[in-house]
Amino acid sequence: MSEARDGRMRLTVLGGFLGSGKTTWLRHQLHHGQMKDALVIVNEAAEVPVDDALLARSAELRVLAGGCACCDGREALVALLRAICDARVGGDDALASLDRVVLETSGLADPGPIVDTIRTDPVLIHHLMVDEIVIAIDALYGLDQMRHEPLTLRQIETADRLLVTKVDAAAEPDLARLVATLQALNPGAAISGAAMGSGAGLPDHAGIEPVAIPPAEGSRAPAPIAATRLDLSEATDWPAFSVWLSALLHARGDDIMRVKGVVRTPAGRLLLQSVRKVVQQPEIVPEAGAKPTDDDNSVVVIGRGFRAEDLRKSLAYFTGERR
Repeated sequence: MSEARDGRMRLTVLGGFLGSGKTTWLRHQLHHGQMKDALVIVNEAAEVPVDDALLARSAELRVLAGGCACCDGREALVALLRAICDARVGGDDALASLDRVVLETSGLADPGPIVDTIRTDPVLIHHLMVDEIVIAIDALYGLDQMRHEPLTLRQIETADRLLVTKVDAAAEPDLARLVATLQALNPGAAISGAAMGSGAGLPDHAGIEPVAIPPAEGSRAPAPIAATRLDLSEATDWPAFSVWLSALLHARGDDIMRVKGVVRTPAGRLLLQSVRKVVQQPEIVPEAGAKPTDDDNSVVVIGRGFRAEDLRKSLAYFTGERR
């Protein structure tokens, strides 16, 4: 990392494909104080923000939902960053001493256009310096995503640092092959490992042949990825919902890339998440700094190859909420 010596704030762009572990890693950094004084911007492609509920330990938090910051949400990102810079210069007590901004992008965002936008904006260039692009790579699904998702390759190629996540869940030979492939794709990037947000060692990949990744130009363009919001009622039959989600992921796990949402339960606000066919252990979202909102009891399903109306009909059938 470089240091901003001219009064500008340093900007870290944290990216990576859907479910790659960006929020888990950032949450760990905040919890242990590495970025405690940073202003965190969470960009969600879906209209329902979820990741912000996990980042309550940030000094300041802003949410940019409803579009990727590299395309549909670009104008909103510029407006938000300009407002932050204006408030800082204007003496806002909460921002006056701010020297770092962390932008956690949507899993569908290409960091390249975001960085270009900031570096060419006539206002932001005087207040922000792009310090580092960190890209999270899922140790379990990274190679498959490189083969089938051109966006993953673009993310990797723009990185200053590649963060291999979930290394504790991957077999060592597969992990070594992944690291060798990442180094071949972006020789200039530093590569480190993480498990549950904590730093973790990577296996020796010397002499390991990298996986051949077909060029995006010669491959068939994948169907567009879309986000569908499912609103659940207070009377939702949760066992039936669990059966429906399990059945959906079993049948369409290759098309359903990410499921996440916060639901209200007697025990508190419960965070639900899945990556492909793997459902993560539900956890209670702390109330401090993350009060219940109108977006509670909403689940976002991100994937391709299905219609939103069919998804809603299927859920209503399983839970008995037929209309």
